[in-house]
Amino acid sequence: MLEPPQKPGRFSSAAIIFEAARAAGGSPAEVASWLWALGIGMGLTCIGLSLYFRAPVLTAWSTPGAALLATGLHGVPMDQAIGAFLFASALAVVVGFSGGFERIMHRIPRALSAAMLAGVLLEFGLDVFSTLAQHRILVGTMLLVFLLARQRLPRYAIALTLLGGLAVAAGQGGVQLQDVQLQFAHPVFTMPTFSLPVLLGVGLPLFIVTMASQNMPGLAVLGANGYKVPASPLIGWTGLTGLALAPFGGFSFNLAAITAAICMSPDADPDASMRYRAAVWAGVFYLILGVLGATVASLLTAIPHALVVAIAGLALLGTIGNSLGNALSDTEDRDAALLTFLVTASGLNLFGIGSAFWGLVLGLLVHWLRSGEAKK
Repeated sequence: MLEPPQKPGRFSSAAIIFEAARAAGGSPAEVASWLWALGIGMGLTCIGLSLYFRAPVLTAWSTPGAALLATGLHGVPMDQAIGAFLFASALAVVVGFSGGFERIMHRIPRALSAAMLAGVLLEFGLDVFSTLAQHRILVGTMLLVFLLARQRLPRYAIALTLLGGLAVAAGQGGVQLQDVQLQFAHPVFTMPTFSLPVLLGVGLPLFIVTMASQNMPGLAVLGANGYKVPASPLIGWTGLTGLALAPFGGFSFNLAAITAAICMSPDADPDASMRYRAAVWAGVFYLILGVLGATVASLLTAIPHALVVAIAGLALLGTIGNSLGNALSDTEDRDAALLTFLVTASGLNLFGIGSAFWGLVLGLLVHWLRSGEAKK
């Protein structure tokens, strides 16, 4: 099973969503709608599932999924992107309510899922250093703060890096707050269209990344803390939420791991049976985030794009390292994982289908060939 990914802070995670929406040509109103849909969906599922099961069921948007979209949606029209979101959510509904979640995920080796995720995220890590060449003071300061904070205050490394970047950007006159104001987000409906290459190149990898890197760790955290909540309805209901909110930008909903672990700790409530209330309150704050999505979107447009790129890349470094470690730790599947990683990171596009799909296909082919040889 994959280890829970290191979760970036909400602002840096929102920056990745901002990049994903921009990749699909999203307008400021559509970016705000994405944040509205994600906040509303997470809030409702946190509150509803936690109250129903009397357990701290935390949901979240898929940050690795957003990273995949930011690299995979370039040149994809918004209506086809929405179709891919619906496809990924429909797959979650099917494997959730059918009870096939565990069976399907067990057929995809852990190393290959991790390798695909690492390949998807690699561009974000590389962008930090490509941006450094044009914005040496801004990005260089952020990188220095990040490295120092990782050694002394790792829990607050991303927050301190963001503050350092904002301070430098403000000193350079790059922060334009005159247009930022408290405003409410309004949902923007996009009629979906379905393109087979986009479904296979974006929708299917989004489903796999979300299942492997988000839902599996989320279920593991629940079980490790003694909460025996059935997996099928959790996956199924988050998938249904995605079906309802995908036309407004709700690209993926899944179980949370890191946030859930916080709500399951004794600090949340000494009585384990009462800790579900912490998840309910988290849902309330998610709803507030959704309502104020337009404010978050305007904040992201008020700061330099280089800062957004740098904070997104630095926030994902831990996940990239964790994914590479998982991908290459199994010596038997190392060749398959390495090929999956390289093809995914290459940006290969064949027949209009993106590299994440082809990386997984080649990795599975090598894995099956090796398994067949081992049985002889």
